[in-house]
Amino acid sequence: MNKPIRNRALTGTALALAASAVLSACGGEDTPSSDTKAKAAPHTKAVAVKDPVVATFDGGLYVLDGESLKLAKTIELPGFNRLNPAGDDSHVMVSTDAGFRVLNATEQTLTSVAYKGAKPGHVVQHAGRTVLFTDGTGEVNVFDPADLKGGKKPEGRTYTSAEPHHGVAIELTNGELLTTLGTEEKRTGALVLDKNNKEIKRNENCPGVHGEAAAKDEAIGIGCEDGLLIYKDGKFTKVDAPDDYGRIGNQRGSDTSPILLGDYKTDPEAELERPTRVSLINTETAKLRLVDLGTSYSFRSLGRGPRGEALVLGTNGSLHVIDPETGKVDKEIPVVDEWQEPLDWQQPRPTLFVRDDTAYVSEPGKRQLHAVDIESGKKVTSVTLPKGTNELAGVVAGH
Repeated sequence: MNKPIRNRALTGTALALAASAVLSACGGEDTPSSDTKAKAAPHTKAVAVKDPVVATFDGGLYVLDGESLKLAKTIELPGFNRLNPAGDDSHVMVSTDAGFRVLNATEQTLTSVAYKGAKPGHVVQHAGRTVLFTDGTGEVNVFDPADLKGGKKPEGRTYTSAEPHHGVAIELTNGELLTTLGTEEKRTGALVLDKNNKEIKRNENCPGVHGEAAAKDEAIGIGCEDGLLIYKDGKFTKVDAPDDYGRIGNQRGSDTSPILLGDYKTDPEAELERPTRVSLINTETAKLRLVDLGTSYSFRSLGRGPRGEALVLGTNGSLHVIDPETGKVDKEIPVVDEWQEPLDWQQPRPTLFVRDDTAYVSEPGKRQLHAVDIESGKKVTSVTLPKGTNELAGVVAGH
């Protein structure tokens, strides 16, 4: 089992220090934070934005044109903020210390739409629905991201977990809601609810449950400290790790592939394990394969390409493109300088965000952001920003 999360000294502004204890992490630790008072930076003129990309920095958000990477708007938002696609072509979810807020990235404005609650955690898009999990309350909110266009809070489904915990939830096409089981001290597995929020399935054979991903034919994987739990066609299947402790806490899926990409850690006593192996889990055969990249990576290093390619940004500075069927690394694309994952998970490090054929990679040490064409392996565009960035996301429709 993991050791209790340590309190570690953080760098940055005093405000960020004060806020950092109250937001929720998606990288294997529990947490986020930020001040909800936000305004556009003075003297920043908004310009037209195409397929916007959004990045956080210490003190706010950058909104960039997704094609040119031109900085369109700087929005002040103190504290440590987190980003996730909202599920449509205009909006991004921003996690703050007070809850989830909705950013209209195309119009470059923070809207009044908010889902209040301590420790906003995972955001999941699947089958035309976006699902928010608030760790501090255990509340789950489900809505159609298309309804964000009206500028009002969408009507949607709600569910409150039996106990608050660092969790995640996903709604399936048939209306079933899969959500995690746990308390603030211990997480054990998942349950499935019908359309009326009545429990119909349960599995508690997933210690330390964390994260989710959807594969082809709506096979849902959730990570465990000893493998992965698959929910498909109304049944749970456990995929055991080859090690007694084999934690798969972060996963990425693709609608075109039955194979999930996951991280893989084997040292429960490590202050920070820097693994070199990733996991590939076949949801059709319930088999797990480990691939050694020869370089470490972080929880912000995983992605999937348009044809189901498994993508991993290594600390050697290269984007590794893996064939999920064979586990072979087809190519390594140099993108950034060599880097090392910081001990504090909130501190900046190169981060990967994938949309269609483009991999966006941040390089905080150089204050740069790069766009890479996955098929050709060529760096298409690079930009230098006023400050080094941390979190990275963008608008993603139809997921």
